[in-house]
Amino acid sequence: MTILVTGAAGFIGAYTFRALQARGDRVVGIDNFNDYYDPRLKRDRVAALCPGLELIEADIADLDALQRTFESVKPSRVVHLAAQAGVRYSLTHPHAYVRSNLDGFVNVLEQCRHGGVEHLVYASSSSVYGDSATPPFSEDQRIDRPRSLYAATKAANELMAHTYAHLYGLAATGLRFFTVYGPWGRPDMAPVLFSRAVLAGRPIQVFNHGEMRRDFTHVDDIVRGVVAALDCPSDGAPPHRVFNLGNHAPVELEHFIDVIAAAAGRPAERQYRPMQPGDMVETMAETSRAADALGFLPSTPIETGLPPVVRWCADYFGDDV
Repeated sequence: MTILVTGAAGFIGAYTFRALQARGDRVVGIDNFNDYYDPRLKRDRVAALCPGLELIEADIADLDALQRTFESVKPSRVVHLAAQAGVRYSLTHPHAYVRSNLDGFVNVLEQCRHGGVEHLVYASSSSVYGDSATPPFSEDQRIDRPRSLYAATKAANELMAHTYAHLYGLAATGLRFFTVYGPWGRPDMAPVLFSRAVLAGRPIQVFNHGEMRRDFTHVDDIVRGVVAALDCPSDGAPPHRVFNLGNHAPVELEHFIDVIAAAAGRPAERQYRPMQPGDMVETMAETSRAADALGFLPSTPIETGLPPVVRWCADYFGDDV
């Protein structure tokens, strides 16, 4: 089986590639190494986690380049993780989200459709729930009141995939990820941001005055869910499904910071700030659907998962934490 992973140099992408390669699949990655955060981190991540990566450096929003990729690779299945990420960045750079998350996604759908791909697994986000949902968030709740353009593009992806399933019979599975963390994580997300700040003795910017809860989910648990979904295409008609992949155990932000401080061996200085536009006060995944269909049972509490993140930050960033 040949599997194409888009966004293969990204955080979840690199771990997914490693898991698929380890079990013997032929895996090809595509990534454009954009500068949303330091491309050097992405290249170092690939070198550390998947040194044997067969990688095509191209942009999914470039239709010609993506078509050439599909024609040369001929994937039987696709894991689509490439996207312009970040809620707050979408407030100031909206066109980046249109290009990658909308234009790029329809390009992927078209290539899967014409390339005879048997199953597409793609990344959605817990942010799609927006103002419509009440914790715990279930897949049956409405997603028509997003709080950011990023969330709106992810909700649009689900509608687009649903349409391709209806029109063309493309088997597709959307996965709503809940605050994924682990070593080699994104430097703009709280686990790495806070770890670096505590290690360096800098204050942490704590929004909504600390009154926030997040369903932090370890990357190893997420990847097990991704691979399980990839191996289990729907046999329904039309073949489109959506699953939450979360820890089903939201953590108080203050406790999250305490765990980082304990792992770093030094106190965390907090600077409390108002709620930021686009943020959500609480996320919590209802995961029974993923448990029943995919056997998804996350098993990593933050007390186990966060200390390796702190150690990785200290090792990787060194004096530049």
